[in-house]
Order: sequence, then C-alpha cells, then structure tokens
Amino acid sequence: MQFCYFIPSRILFGPGELSRLHEQAMPGKKALIVISAGKSMRANGYLERVQKELELAGVSSVVFDKILPNPIRKHVMEGAALAKAEGCDFIVGLGGGSSIDSAKSIAVMATNPGDYWDYISGGSGKEMPVKNPPLPIVAITTTAGTGTEADPFTVITKEDTQEKIGFGVDGTFPVLSVVDPELMLSVPAHLTAYQGFDTLFHSTEGYLNKTANPISDMLALKAIELIGKSLPKAVKEGQDLGARTDVALANTLAGMVESLSGCISEHSIEHALSAYHPELPHGAGLIMISLAYYENFAKKPECGERMVQMAKALGDAEAKEPMDFVKRLKKLQEECGVADLTMSGYGVDGNDLRKYAVKARDTMGGLFDVDPVPVTEEDCLWILEKSYR
Repeated sequence: MQFCYFIPSRILFGPGELSRLHEQAMPGKKALIVISAGKSMRANGYLERVQKELELAGVSSVVFDKILPNPIRKHVMEGAALAKAEGCDFIVGLGGGSSIDSAKSIAVMATNPGDYWDYISGGSGKEMPVKNPPLPIVAITTTAGTGTEADPFTVITKEDTQEKIGFGVDGTFPVLSVVDPELMLSVPAHLTAYQGFDTLFHSTEGYLNKTANPISDMLALKAIELIGKSLPKAVKEGQDLGARTDVALANTLAGMVESLSGCISEHSIEHALSAYHPELPHGAGLIMISLAYYENFAKKPECGERMVQMAKALGDAEAKEPMDFVKRLKKLQEECGVADLTMSGYGVDGNDLRKYAVKARDTMGGLFDVDPVPVTEEDCLWILEKSYR
C-alpha cells in the first residue's frame, strides 16, 4: 500500500466564512480578482464584498472580468498580461470553477514566459516545465461543482484547435480557499444540478481510478453519500442552507479526491464534447453520457464490488449488483430534473460521434491510462451512441 497525501490549501468552510477573509494572512498586497463575464458576481454583491474584505486586510485589487463558462486560452493570456501590468502579486479566483481555474492558469502565466499552451501536456501542447513558481492563488467559490478550491487542477480550452485539456502543478494549489455555502443560495436550480453531478462524478471516477487509495476512498464515498442525500433538495429548495452546505462539503471533498486519486476517461469524453460545443455546460455533458459510461463498467467483473459500494453510498442500501449503481444514478437524475438532457440540443451531430471518441484520447489520453479496466475507442463510441438523443 503506497500513496502520497499532499493538499496544502488552507480551507475556510461554512456559512458566513467569507466575512472572515480579512482575518487571514494574505499572500501579497495587490490582487487580480478574476471573475466571469456574466453579471452574477456584481449583481449578488459578491465582488464588492470580496473587495471590502481585501481592503480590510490592507490589499488593493483590480478586476479581470472576461471568463467564459468554458474558459479559453486567450483570456488566460489577457489576464496574465493585466496582472503583470498592474503589478499584482497574487490572484483571487471568485466564482465557479471556470473563474478559479482561470485564476490558476493566469497565475502560471503571470510569472512564466511564452504561451500557456507551451506548458500543456496532451494534444498540441509542448509539455514544457513550469520553471517559475506561479503567483499565489486565493479561491473563493460560489458554486459546488468542480472542487477546484481543494486541488491544483485547471481546465482550459485552446479555442482555435478545440482542445480542452486539464493541467496543474503543485504551485496551482490555492494557498487559501473560502467555501461559504451562503454564496451558493443564488445558483439557479439547473446549474445546481449540473454542478452537483460534476461533484458526484469527480468522486465516482476517483473511487474507480487505479490510483485510488484508502484516504481518497473515504473522501469519495462520503462525497457520494452527501450528493445522494442532499442534491435533490438543493435543486428543488435552493434556499435550504443545510442542503447547500452538504453539497458544498461534497464538492470540497471531491476536490480532495481529485488531488489524491483523480478523474478517469468519463471526463476525457465530456471534454471532447464541450471543446467542440463550448455552450454545453460541463456538468450537463457528464450527465448525458453517465448512464452508458457506468453501464460499460458494470459489465466488467473487476469493477463489481466498487460499483456496489457506490450504489450504497448514493442511497441504495440494498444494492447487490453493479447495475444497481446505474439504476440509482438514473433515479437521482430524475429527482434533480436532468434526465431528459439531449446532445442534439447542443448541436452534437449523431452521425459524427467518432470524432469525439478520437478527440478524447488525443487530448486527455492520460485519463484512460488510469481507468480500472481498458476503455477503447470503440467503447467510447458505444457510450456516445447509447447516450445520444
């Protein structure tokens, strides 16, 4: 039994914790605050609150507000240029996974030369080493989906080649993360569902991953349990702070699972879909392929016991067969109102599904290497064909 535990982020978790940000030791004196191009961070008052907290801590700030739901390389480079021009010495990612992921990537490029894709492994990336430490990162999450507050990973799309690839180094772990479920009360029901299922699949993938270990297993099963218990309520009763807190905790635990174990090919396949169709929310794409994806594993005896344990954690106490997880997953999708999502609704061509199977392996083939059993190109095609509507 061998594994490495390394999660260096200080995490403030719980309702009201944003109000304690000014009490923390800040990693610099001037911050670039990275937010989305949407209106929610300003309209809900979150940006103003963070700026005031930073002021109380003696920190000045500038704002970069161009980040898209599926963030792109162009904005990473623009954000890094602004951070350098303004003399910022740390980066604050405020919002969902796209903003915090972008903050991490901007932190890398604010201290390193060349183009962001020079450092990417996979696809057309050059896989150059990150020689200079990134600027410190503070993550303030307003959603419960990616777990990026507790892991070093960031996912960015190179828009001209339609490559959506994950990346991370030790220096892209946030030095400080704030997880305040009160900030999540404003998330609409459909996005709560998409994000919650992303959390779930970070956990299930990490549990099935060949690199799983006793610590990641404990965190994964607890995260799965919390999602099964509270995601439907968080979707249907968005002001229920208890349900929001459960889902937020599941998300942070799932981020830890990603740090200690990791995603498998389910994420590679979805990244291929949303790389070609950036309007497709990541969580929605995962939902669309998930039943077929886990059915593929349920057929394999090597995955049987773990599938049963996931079914039990998700809420089926009587689970005995691997397909019980798939059945419980389908029920959860129905409870959260996302069982009828369609690929065709986002422009995916059902006659050209192989290109996504090929793209998944070309850009993030490393995730296939840690699948519990081999997932071939033909398996990917079967998953996509069975999922297509």
